[in-house]
Amino acid sequence: MPEFVSTPLFGGAIVADLPSNFADVSKLRQVPDNQEVWIDQEGFTSIIFDITERIGGSGSGPEIDGRAMTAHLEDMVGSDIDTVKIWNTAETEFSRLEAGTPAYTLISTQTPRVNPPRDETSAPDFTAITMTLLRLEKVKTDILITINVPHIKGEYDEEDVDLELGRHGKLIGDAVEYSARIWSSFKIKDWGLFVES
Repeated sequence: MPEFVSTPLFGGAIVADLPSNFADVSKLRQVPDNQEVWIDQEGFTSIIFDITERIGGSGSGPEIDGRAMTAHLEDMVGSDIDTVKIWNTAETEFSRLEAGTPAYTLISTQTPRVNPPRDETSAPDFTAITMTLLRLEKVKTDILITINVPHIKGEYDEEDVDLELGRHGKLIGDAVEYSARIWSSFKIKDWGLFVES
């Protein structure tokens, strides 16, 4: 069970609990102002918080929000959308936000196209993606919380992973645990973050 630390995001405008072994990528390289990127110092998993303009019309519901989720996923993976398989989606509750704030999570996998010249040892077999979409209609904002979990041969137990049978294995299990901790600890402290300057 990892230790979690209450972590200020976006200059402290948001706080959420993150695993203590994750490091702030902005200390290593430039990260866009609308993103926070954290990476596992002992592995390959990354957690990305992305503040984007809200997609879709006003109101909320499975159809409107489902279309927004699909659009964000397509935006994230680009032309490789045909390499993505969605395993499940669920409504999600952020316990420190106003009750009824629409949020959804999906678990998907992306399998790389294998090009023979590429060095196959470093290419992941697949990357599991846990993506949570938080819909903040009153500030015309969507927040995406994405946990990317590359599964590299030799770095995980292939016998433990069979998503069709609901076997997630340790790495995806950890990502689900990280997500659940974020849902229970995520708090917006300064709504001014979402006001266009």
